[in-house]
Amino acid sequence: MMEILGGVARFQGDVFPQQQALFELLARDGQSPKTLMISCADSRVVPELITQANPGELFVCRNAGNIVPPFSQKNGGVSSAVEYAVMALGVSDIVVCGHSDCGAMKAFFNPDALDTMPNVKAWLAHAEPAWEVVKTCYHELDTNGQVRALSLENVSMQLTHLQNHPSVAAGLAAGKLSLHGWFFEIETGRILALDGESNTFKPIETDKPIPVAMPARKRRVAEPMREVA
Repeated sequence: MMEILGGVARFQGDVFPQQQALFELLARDGQSPKTLMISCADSRVVPELITQANPGELFVCRNAGNIVPPFSQKNGGVSSAVEYAVMALGVSDIVVCGHSDCGAMKAFFNPDALDTMPNVKAWLAHAEPAWEVVKTCYHELDTNGQVRALSLENVSMQLTHLQNHPSVAAGLAAGKLSLHGWFFEIETGRILALDGESNTFKPIETDKPIPVAMPARKRRVAEPMREVA
């Protein structure tokens, strides 16, 4: 805890004075982030550091396994954050970000370890569909390969869950919202992004457009009713 207190002292003495004008502006005018990032609670994954975002630029929701539970009427932290980000803040992009060496994904390979953590076990059930995909389609890989595959498939699965949230469904249909699936490689610093057209993860490169899982595009499945003469 002393390290944390030391960090607070450095922030107040060195960092805050350099950005005081920004914080005063945010306190006066409020926040207006354009992106919601749903990432893992892993201490090695820091969304603001990865994206080099300034205060006020990124709305962040972190949890074990970067999970987005399917929508239900029951109140939940992730669902509430999504709803608030889309409807109150008007974000235009949502990123679900997984990462390498994810302990939540490793837990599927050692389920007995969760017997003493019933809440964690119940929470990770939201990633069970991705686990079934890995068992069915990636059986030729070794354990390390399957953990990576599960982490990637989990990002894709949580994006599917996300689309069923009413606020997100409406934003997608109106063409006001884009969805992104990212994977952060802790050991290399690389970020892979899910390309919706090829359904594969591709490296983000500064000189190329960022792959997007579901770009903003108006969608209507129903045609207007025609009057019958």
